[in-house]
Amino acid sequence: MKKPFLIGLTGSIGMGKSTTAAMFVRQSCDLWDADAAVHRLYGPGGAAVAPIGALHPAAVVGGMVSRAALKSWIAMDKGALPRIEAVVHPLVARDRADYIAHSQADIVVLDIPLLFETGAAAQMDAVVVVTAPADLQRARVLARPGMTQAHFDTIAAKQMADVDKRARADYVIETTSVVAAEAAVAEVLVQIRKKLHA
Repeated sequence: MKKPFLIGLTGSIGMGKSTTAAMFVRQSCDLWDADAAVHRLYGPGGAAVAPIGALHPAAVVGGMVSRAALKSWIAMDKGALPRIEAVVHPLVARDRADYIAHSQADIVVLDIPLLFETGAAAQMDAVVVVTAPADLQRARVLARPGMTQAHFDTIAAKQMADVDKRARADYVIETTSVVAAEAAVAEVLVQIRKKLHA
């Protein structure tokens, strides 16, 4: 089995990335989700539990990494985040490599929120960026339970600007409507599969 074609899927918060990822799955692509991988690593028996616990014992609660405890540690200690990332990023990369190695699909979509910010874009065969107008993005995010404008601003500040992401993309998918996004996903895959089977 030859190595699958790797699509890096990214986009800022509220741009419709998860919805678009599901559209790729419906078109016979495999999907690896970075957030889900972190969830597994932090969960019971996850590979990140022991090393995070060694760094900061209070971060492990009931045999799992507590995101709330991590948040408060990061807020108190400026050096915490780089130390956490030094543990988690290699584990996530290994999880991703294992997934790709076991995939039987011709195309694997890698849903990575910080694709450009972490340098992972360099490992992709193509990059797809999902986008929507700023007012629609804000409305979607603020409709989420427990979300505030301040929290949205904090998340957005850590992410590369949408205009910069679009400039670096091989394909841009507008998510203003489900129908348009579905059509765009289908067209991207037609183009990629044409190249693959040329």
